[in-house]
Amino acid sequence: MLPIVGIGAGLVAALLFAVVITGSPLAALLYSAAPLPIFIAALGWNHRAGLVAIAAGTLAVAVALSLTAGVGFAVIIAVPAWWIAYLALLARDEAGTVEWYPLGRLLLWIAGTAALVTVGSALVMTTDYEAYRSVIARIIENLLTEMVRAKLIALPADVRLPELAQSLAPAVPVGIGASFVTTITANLWIAAKAVRISGRLPRPWPFIPATTLPRQALLLLVLAMVTASLGGFVGVAGAAMTGALLAAFMFSGLALLHDASRGKAWRTPMLVSVYVALIVMQAVLTPLLALAGLLDTLLGLRKRVALPPPPNA
Repeated sequence: MLPIVGIGAGLVAALLFAVVITGSPLAALLYSAAPLPIFIAALGWNHRAGLVAIAAGTLAVAVALSLTAGVGFAVIIAVPAWWIAYLALLARDEAGTVEWYPLGRLLLWIAGTAALVTVGSALVMTTDYEAYRSVIARIIENLLTEMVRAKLIALPADVRLPELAQSLAPAVPVGIGASFVTTITANLWIAAKAVRISGRLPRPWPFIPATTLPRQALLLLVLAMVTASLGGFVGVAGAAMTGALLAAFMFSGLALLHDASRGKAWRTPMLVSVYVALIVMQAVLTPLLALAGLLDTLLGLRKRVALPPPPNA
């Protein structure tokens, strides 16, 4: 049963990964769900099923597309999903009490994995940093050109698109790292929910609003920002880690809102407003939530407020 589940999950993940070559908006949405089958296999049938899924999916993509695409699937999708699922099910027995891997540390690992995946995907593309930066700048230039042509944005007459694209290229790994954290976290939550409904989730459902990042995340953020100022792929790793950690702090800030508003009459309208704002005013609200998560980690805001104990799962 386990090999069958793993092979099936790997093939579905490979299909979701491969459809991105069509370039349609639906393909991009399906591509973002590529880690989901591997998460479900690893969470519901243990990490060995996830390993089988990695092998099956990588082989399928390599045969159907190319060896480089197969390596890309393994680096970007399969191995990260398996690793995060493996960590999610880690536990230790302390005096007869089972302690599961903390969600805050799991979120920190997701951020670290995002940085590795960003650099890994860049190296799969090319090992020449200047060539990588040129490709990224060309993609940005083409995107800006289409946006100007569609009158979605207006640029001053003295702004040259190639120069603007070159100046924006170093910030791209920041966005990639942040989007990876968001995608992996969303897929992990959906997979865990599905496996829980099926009754196969070994871990008790945690109280997610209590999630907060460990203080090591603050030091890592500082180091990542310093590293981002360096050149080459080392700078890419630092920029990706910076974006990934800011996204992780954003999730921590969102958890803080859920936790601090428990039992309050204004909780539902506040949360609805926040989620709507995340869609229509993402550029404004995301930094504010990240700041809230950062302050919570730095100052221990939840310890300063008498919050009710978490409800039983």
